[in-house]
Amino acid sequence: MHAVPITATKRLADYQKVIGDERYEELRTLAKAAKGRTMLHINATAYGGGVAEILQNLVPLLRDAGVDAHWAVLDAPAAFYDITKKIHNALQGMKLDLSDPEKKLFLDVARENAAQLTDADVVLAHDPQAVALRHFAKDPKRASWVWRCHIDLTTAHQPVWEFLRPFVEEHDASIWTMPQFVRPDLKQKVLIQAPTIDPFSVKNQDMPIDEAREVVRKFGVDPSRPILLQVSRFDPWKDPLGVIDAYRLVKKEVPGVQLVMIGSLADDDPEGQEYFDRTRKHAAGDKDVFLFTNLDGVKDREVNAFQRASEIVVQKSLREGFGLVVAEGLWKGIPVVAGNVGGIVIQIQDGVSGYLVSSVDECAARCLDLLRNPVLRKRMAAAGREHVRENFLITRDLRDQLELVATLAKAVQVR
Repeated sequence: MHAVPITATKRLADYQKVIGDERYEELRTLAKAAKGRTMLHINATAYGGGVAEILQNLVPLLRDAGVDAHWAVLDAPAAFYDITKKIHNALQGMKLDLSDPEKKLFLDVARENAAQLTDADVVLAHDPQAVALRHFAKDPKRASWVWRCHIDLTTAHQPVWEFLRPFVEEHDASIWTMPQFVRPDLKQKVLIQAPTIDPFSVKNQDMPIDEAREVVRKFGVDPSRPILLQVSRFDPWKDPLGVIDAYRLVKKEVPGVQLVMIGSLADDDPEGQEYFDRTRKHAAGDKDVFLFTNLDGVKDREVNAFQRASEIVVQKSLREGFGLVVAEGLWKGIPVVAGNVGGIVIQIQDGVSGYLVSSVDECAARCLDLLRNPVLRKRMAAAGREHVRENFLITRDLRDQLELVATLAKAVQVR
């Protein structure tokens, strides 16, 4: 396990103009209760994926609020991430079982990383990769432990869940995105907290539309023609092949439309390159289909530009824990057409701020509705931005974290 350097600084006061005086004062009050407590977040990777993105913004905000917050990532061999990807897929419904050697390696990595744990009042372990750390901690009662599940477990493969469940239940509480994700056989204190985006991060900060279009142009995409955009890992659950199929149906009616698909090749996703190659093959050389990754220089600023320059953000997921890119598109005033699954359904008010879809044909039809109706796009854009302001900005996550630290740190003191 090694610490992630926190170089960014955040000021809670800067968010007052976005969230209003009442919510700002509520946060200042909560900060007083949590001040001086120590908190450690642990996940699998410092780059790529929603958890890393949240933590790189949340940890500096926690520090500004007075919490001694830190972030660490696991040290593990490549084979560990092959196993955790298998676990991830099984928890989302694939009938994949773990062999005894795979279970042993998974637990060996947890044991080795637990030996490097530093003291904290509250430890928050994210997702299956970090679920067994508490089991191997030298003094597990020194801290309060919380497990954060970012995955939709509604159709979890039960044998894999049964392997993980005892480790989950050793925590003092667990956090889930939606009540529907919580397994019915879990015996534990449960908290419901949806992920959030930072309006001042490089990916979400304001950008003039002319600047956004110039960035897009540099990557060979024509900003004067309609753009459909999906920003996701190249992963079967994000259905990139289905997105291309929907785009082809749209193109029959709107010949000038372009499709841009952007995904980071994350450290903890060994299938990413393989599925990127499958997606490229499915595009079959179409010059209006653009596939980019972080290796092409498409990072946060560029994603911001593409989102702002697009007519529609698509997120055609088949399973989705939350999907931060949905909130990102809505915050930028871009209507979103997305899969009617998981945490997406609490972000999109169907027919108000975007559309929820369940098939390639439906995805294409809703995209055509929006492309043909600029007034509808504008109306949905306004509704989506306000919904995100009310529910999915990082200050709401900060509030939840401050409450967690203040409550659980007190619990540690009276043990």
